[in-house]
Amino acid sequence: MELRRRELLKLGLFGSAAMLLPTERMARTKLALADRIPTSQLPAPFAVPLPVPQVLTPVRSDATTDFYELTQRQVSAEILPGRQTRVWGYNGLVPGPTIEVDANRATVVRQINALPARHPILGYKPYTSTHLHGSPSLPQYDGYANDITNPGEFKDYHYPNTHEASTLWYHDHGVHITAENAYMGLAAFYLIHDQRERELPIPKGRYDVPLMVKDAIFANNGDLLFDDNSESGLHGDVILVNGKPWPVMRVERRKYRFRILNASVSRSYEWALDTGEPLTVIATDGGLMPAPQQVASFRHGMAERYSVVIDFAKYAIGQRVVLRNLGPPNNVNFDTTDVVMAFDVVGESTEPTDNEVPDVLNPDNPVMALQPTPQTTTRVLEFERSGGSGWRVNGQIWDDVVNSGFKLVLGNPGLGDVEVWELRNRSGGWFHPIHIHLVDFKILDRNGRPPFAYEIGPKDTAYVGENETVRVIARYGPQIGRYMMHCHNLVHEDHDMMLQFEVGTGGPDPITTDPPKPLSALRPL
Repeated sequence: MELRRRELLKLGLFGSAAMLLPTERMARTKLALADRIPTSQLPAPFAVPLPVPQVLTPVRSDATTDFYELTQRQVSAEILPGRQTRVWGYNGLVPGPTIEVDANRATVVRQINALPARHPILGYKPYTSTHLHGSPSLPQYDGYANDITNPGEFKDYHYPNTHEASTLWYHDHGVHITAENAYMGLAAFYLIHDQRERELPIPKGRYDVPLMVKDAIFANNGDLLFDDNSESGLHGDVILVNGKPWPVMRVERRKYRFRILNASVSRSYEWALDTGEPLTVIATDGGLMPAPQQVASFRHGMAERYSVVIDFAKYAIGQRVVLRNLGPPNNVNFDTTDVVMAFDVVGESTEPTDNEVPDVLNPDNPVMALQPTPQTTTRVLEFERSGGSGWRVNGQIWDDVVNSGFKLVLGNPGLGDVEVWELRNRSGGWFHPIHIHLVDFKILDRNGRPPFAYEIGPKDTAYVGENETVRVIARYGPQIGRYMMHCHNLVHEDHDMMLQFEVGTGGPDPITTDPPKPLSALRPL
């Protein structure tokens, strides 16, 4: 007999209250609306300095591998001035600490789940599954949704880091509670560097700044409120950058690189400077673009990463430059969500080197050389909402995968096969950022037209907008096994817009090959 998630929850077999019955959801929504901090009591923009996430130090290293340890735990943090907020952080930090590695040097990252037995507000059991987003990891280390680590357990994740220089990130991927877990704070940067990047004269060091942007809803007591608007999406009225509301950064009159990650649960952004100056995009999800692209503005879906260079030499000392959000369609916008952060120009440049954007960045990324032929396999994936509830891919949901014994796949490319996937969103009321695990891809076209200038680079997540069809091409590998493909509106993913594909045959099982262990088995790395 097949059991859907709702029945499992009613029977108490899933340990999660992330999916609530309709009357419970209505009660929670009314509570959220009643207890939400009024706009008049939110902090003024640009009142707090921008923090930069700390870089994690390995616990040890050998000739080939760096070993890291992270503990997922609940802490109280002052996010809004004068209020304490319960958050979940890697090592208690939100965002979590940044891991920086050299390409082709392996890492082992131990994740210890020391979260409370129940979510402090929603009451579910916070199991986790850590996904290094953008990594070609083996299936058992990819953060497969059902490979869950319960409180009181740990798992060691092995990463090959064979990627070219790129901005990856690690975040929770626990089945059906990804939105809630990530919203509580389980997200952080993971940066890979290589020789090509080091030799380019682009901004580096303190002029290379990661920016994690997300939105949130706060209660009067400081707690985070979770309201997914009848499973359509969560949209907060507070914009956080690196964990602080509408911060300000002091900058010199020179070029800076900003690695912008949209870590929101459901909100997309359209970036623009209030001065009207263009933004120079130099890297996408999978690394440096072949050449820089200047754009007046660009839209940014959840989980996408864009590296942008801003040249503050154009501005006078004492000038303030504001990063704005123009608000793409089908977001719930507030008076407070049209600005994100500010830059205050405070002095002349103190470092003359690495202050250029060359005309050529990385023309040799193999992903960007892929081209379809008449023999190339094409798969069509339809993303839709069925009957007003239930987010589906080709009419199927993740419960269908579970009920098949994890055998159901949407496709089975051979190792090294090149395929075109046609991502279709025929709705005018929703957009879907679609993430394909394991691979980077090239966007071939959007509604038959060339991709936007800012997305002409290696990608792992494609913004499939309203009534858009996006064709992407990828070479499937370098691992064999089963991997997920899903919408990165995490509410849609949890309810239930996620399926899997399998590369080759005979790959390691993502759930049983290297399962989590109890803390009693913990030994030094």
